Amino acid sequence: MNRIVSLTTAVCLLGAGSVWGGEEGVALTVYNGGYGVVREIRNVAIGTDHAVMFADVATGIDATTVHFKSLTDPRAKLLEQNYQYDLVSADKLLQKYIDQPIEVVCTGKTYSGTLLSFDAHQLVLQEANGITMVQRPDNVRDIRFGILPDGLLTRPTLVWLVATDRIGQHLTEVSYQTSGLNWHAEYVLVLGEGDARADLSGWVSVENRSGKSYHDARLKFIAGDVRRVPKVRRRVHRDAMMVEERAYAAAPMQEKAFFEYHLYTLPRPSTVANNEVKQLEMFTPVQGMSVQKKFLYSPLGQFHWGAGGRHTDENYGIASNKKVKIFIEFTNSEENMLGIPLPAGKVRVYKQDPDDNALEFVGEERIDHTPKDEELSLQIGNAFDIVGERKQLEFQVEKQRHWMRETIQTTIRNHKKQSVIVRIKEPMYRWSNWRITDRSHEYEKLDTRTVAFDVEVPAEGKTVLTYTVNYSW
Repeated sequence: MNRIVSLTTAVCLLGAGSVWGGEEGVALTVYNGGYGVVREIRNVAIGTDHAVMFADVATGIDATTVHFKSLTDPRAKLLEQNYQYDLVSADKLLQKYIDQPIEVVCTGKTYSGTLLSFDAHQLVLQEANGITMVQRPDNVRDIRFGILPDGLLTRPTLVWLVATDRIGQHLTEVSYQTSGLNWHAEYVLVLGEGDARADLSGWVSVENRSGKSYHDARLKFIAGDVRRVPKVRRRVHRDAMMVEERAYAAAPMQEKAFFEYHLYTLPRPSTVANNEVKQLEMFTPVQGMSVQKKFLYSPLGQFHWGAGGRHTDENYGIASNKKVKIFIEFTNSEENMLGIPLPAGKVRVYKQDPDDNALEFVGEERIDHTPKDEELSLQIGNAFDIVGERKQLEFQVEKQRHWMRETIQTTIRNHKKQSVIVRIKEPMYRWSNWRITDRSHEYEKLDTRTVAFDVEVPAEGKTVLTYTVNYSW
């Protein structure tokens, strides 16, 4: 068994050496779920008491995920671990100095004595001549202590007890999970003339609120829905503002399939400072891919099927809106100059003003993780010059004979100087058993209770759609 463990350790050492060359460094893998994995190669000193102080870890660390390995002594074992985050503050120092000598500098006078107690309003000192109560607000200018007492730290620290025969410096590999790290994709889509072509660029935005900076880190990003078991988290309060930085990369990221997810690797080290948002180029910008601009009139919006079965009330589902939605659609395929996995993120759409060549923002949409060869449909706004109107022309119900009939009229008015095609989306909302018996335009059945009509609307004109549907039970 020991020979097997040693062989496994040797393989890990070879892997570590191939990444860092046996030198100190840090690697960071960030996940979409608001956490990351930190992996450090660092020299640490192991004393005769076999204790190790591993300082400057992330304040969002999950101490239960720490993995320790000595690259100097592969047989070294971690016997005990403590995570200490009792960092220095004024009140913590005062608490540690109860029954210890201090100096309190006030306006015009300095007090020296043993600290007996304290609160927000006063300090109680035992001086040579008796007990003195020193008022704190607007009076105390300085409090002087001796050396930092045991048990207080300036940075979050892991304290280990290590079993090893080799005392002194060890090159160690340490990894752990931490909260406060997140990343998402940001895309910029620039529409060309005629809205039939577009340029697409992609950026990774990484947010660091983990309480630690990572200098010259090797960065990886996992795209996908990685499951984690929920747990109670220690709440960490931070008042620092996030600083945004855009790093212009020399080369885009390298992407590959990894398990059932996708892994993006930055081919160069980069520093991710605490309380910073950093943007990194994700892929080489795509120019001139094919897109389509489409219009959708969905007068009843996202229709929610009401409870209670059949809806025989004449006024049910009559209220509607007049907005016609704008969509930009394209195929994520190699034939369309793309064909790469697109992580979840926000797509901002711009169009150039021909008068001054300025890029103007025209809308945005959020996409989910999208594999290659899938279709993307971005709803970016509502059309100004295209208006829809829906109304009920006729309604009949014969409850004893188990049927009802409804005739709907929808008018699309186009105030543009070009003709447009508008898709009209209609739910069959009164009952699940339905049949369209008459219509002015052909329709497509989208699902068991939804149809769509594609109608052409002339420039500065209108198109009227009518259909009759029978429901029976």
